[in-house]
Amino acid sequence: MRAASALPALFVPIWATGFISARAVVPHADPLGFTAIRFTAVAVVLAGIALASRVRWPADRAGWRDPVIAGFLMQGVYLSSTFWAVSRGLPAGIAALVGSLQPLLTALLAQPLLGERVSPRRALGILMGFIGAGLVLAPKIGAADPSGIPPLALAVSFLAVLSLTFGTLWQKRTGGRVDLLAGATLQFVGGMACAIPLALAFGSAQFEPVAPVWLGLAWAVLINSVAGILLLLALIRRRAVAGVAALFFLVPPVAAVLGYLLFGEVLTPLQGAGMALAALGVAVASRG
Repeated sequence: MRAASALPALFVPIWATGFISARAVVPHADPLGFTAIRFTAVAVVLAGIALASRVRWPADRAGWRDPVIAGFLMQGVYLSSTFWAVSRGLPAGIAALVGSLQPLLTALLAQPLLGERVSPRRALGILMGFIGAGLVLAPKIGAADPSGIPPLALAVSFLAVLSLTFGTLWQKRTGGRVDLLAGATLQFVGGMACAIPLALAFGSAQFEPVAPVWLGLAWAVLINSVAGILLLLALIRRRAVAGVAALFFLVPPVAAVLGYLLFGEVLTPLQGAGMALAALGVAVASRG
């Protein structure tokens, strides 16, 4: 029971560090190409662990297909679209705010698609989390020039949120009968199936073999992806999907704190209030 309650505390900071590693890598490597390399490396690492652990692989076609579909959406479309949108001029604050819509969409769709009722208390917590995340992101959003936001990049950012939402719902609906490690491996095969063609079609050959790239790649593969996806899949399996989605409201506050500690970014009182509200909202939603 204690291990289960510790999962969110492990997942949120691990997921949030993805923004930090991306910041270190983007000046030196094409985002789409980097994502394709990352997913390939993750699939190889997870497959090696799965084979060494002698996990039980799916016994039917659906068991192989469903995790690949979830990974295509949750990993491939989501991350590739987000990185592409930011690389095409979408301000990071706007991208993060759009990403904060994911728990709202998940809560709205959980009942019609999964039959999971979202209680008024959980709905209130999700709304509080969204407002709190918005306050944390307010300085970056305010610094963005609305006239300079590329419409196509903004549309692709919304596509990323939709893909993560439907991928999460698909995983909740189909993922319970597949071994956790086998499912994670197949998810990144699905991510590869999306990321590699996108990198070949829209990416570039930029990849500078410098320390930030190698360190960022190692962190993205082993921590963000391997540890992060196993924690996320465990949470989706154990909890209501709307409650899991609400955890994503804590990602902007944690990322802001990491930016303050690692890059000297300024934290304002408004952001502090947003962090407190987001944390309270997630606590309310988790107990809904």
